[in-house]
Amino acid sequence: MINLASAIQILSLDNQEDGTNAGEGLSAIETFTYFFAAPTVLFIAISVITYALTGERKKKEKISSVVTSID
Repeated sequence: MINLASAIQILSLDNQEDGTNAGEGLSAIETFTYFFAAPTVLFIAISVITYALTGERKKKEKISSVVTSID
């Protein structure tokens, strides 16, 4: 029975695809950077760029004329 269990375990390890073994874990600083800091910075950068391109702009004051405006 022990030989059968070890044979099954060897076969199950042999059938794994490349890259299925876990790699090194992330440190706390790497986790914070990858999953909080980087997305936050990207969100803020995209928001600022979008606002700069589509936000309301100050209208230039036109010299008012009696002909074109009523006071």
